[in-house]
Amino acid sequence: MSKPPFEKILVANRGEIALRIIRACRELGIKTVAVYSQCDATSLHVRFADESVCIGPPQASLSYLKISNVISAADITGADAVHPGYGFLAENAGFAEVVESHGMTFIGPRPELLQTFGDKLSAKAAARKAGLPLIPGSKGSIADVEEAVAVADEVGYPIMLKAAAGGGGKGMRVVESADQLRRVFSLTSNEALAAFGNGDVFIERFLRNPRHVEVQVAGDMHGVAVHMAERDCSMQRRHQKVLEEAPAPNLSPVLVERIRSAAVELVRAVGYHTVGTVEFLVDGEEFFFLEVNPRIQVEHPVTELVTGLDLIQLQIQVAAGMPMPVTQEQIVVRGHAIEARINAEDPFTHVPSPGKVTGFFLPGGPGVRVDSAVHEQAVVQPYYDSMVAKLIVWAPTREKALIKMRGALAESVVEGIKTTIPLHKELLVHPDFVAGTMTTKTLDAYLAKRREDAK
Repeated sequence: MSKPPFEKILVANRGEIALRIIRACRELGIKTVAVYSQCDATSLHVRFADESVCIGPPQASLSYLKISNVISAADITGADAVHPGYGFLAENAGFAEVVESHGMTFIGPRPELLQTFGDKLSAKAAARKAGLPLIPGSKGSIADVEEAVAVADEVGYPIMLKAAAGGGGKGMRVVESADQLRRVFSLTSNEALAAFGNGDVFIERFLRNPRHVEVQVAGDMHGVAVHMAERDCSMQRRHQKVLEEAPAPNLSPVLVERIRSAAVELVRAVGYHTVGTVEFLVDGEEFFFLEVNPRIQVEHPVTELVTGLDLIQLQIQVAAGMPMPVTQEQIVVRGHAIEARINAEDPFTHVPSPGKVTGFFLPGGPGVRVDSAVHEQAVVQPYYDSMVAKLIVWAPTREKALIKMRGALAESVVEGIKTTIPLHKELLVHPDFVAGTMTTKTLDAYLAKRREDAK
């Protein structure tokens, strides 16, 4: 891959994704600037960047989310591009506009597309226009409870009442009857307003046992759109992904091709020129558009391992206006990859467990990858996401990938804090996951039964 015409990229993030971006830039010969809060002064992303700038106190709202501080750091260091990673400001259209107004390149979608995909209703409208299948429901936001009842009667119960500006599983409520809908409509709208600054809600038919399948996509500024196959992210706890894998198991070849083609069609239709993910719910041989994540995903490494592509470098390249480095025909899926998100929390109650890491060893060997910015004596801060590491394995087959992941988890040691490693060990032998027949309800049902058995 030839070097994009960037001399210096400011990484507007922290932790493992900041370190991942710095590594990609180093291989491209691009200098990097790390930003950090006061409590992150000794973090690895600060140590390994070419330059670093403190942008505020530990609270994210006063540092990593404070646009003026991030832009000032970019200005004083002479950065010509900004990479937001994921989370924080990655999907903030206002931030992207400010970056561009300061003469720098935002390594991500155009601001108007961030606005489109940041609102579930406008995202659904874009998908509808591109011809993607949608879950039956309201065509826009619901004005009042009487309209909600009328739409729900037409769609059929159960329905999902969802915040238009929601994400990450927030602002969602399953409703089984008209009486329940009347009780929770205002409550859900008020919760959405408090959480997202937008009280709009809409209705979709509730799918009881779907699978969550997403397609990694990319587009360039020359009209080329490609997919890098699909991932299965069905193992979720309260809509938060726990285990991911690529490619998705137990889908018919015809269904896989339809899902991949739909994702690429949306990229073409909206003129999307960066990497992103088009997410779907799969119910039998039917699939429905869910949302677009217009950024790099936490689970991007599984796609990298089965395709051999560096998605961060590709993201930087297309942001610089360079053509897509590969054709669709050149993107070939080989083998199988699985990712386990290791978080600093109680594995079964999910209570956060920040603190000092007193012992740390994560596995290696052929086909094992660890993305982490944690080390022995590092402090997992209470102010940010609880991720400690992403453990990713690759093997020629899914069965061998499962065996490799079990071995890698058995070798993993994180002391001083609680982590989700014990949960992952149990999930790797869960019959539904082993068979590849899990749905988005599998993990919550397993945890509920585990709690009941423990009484």
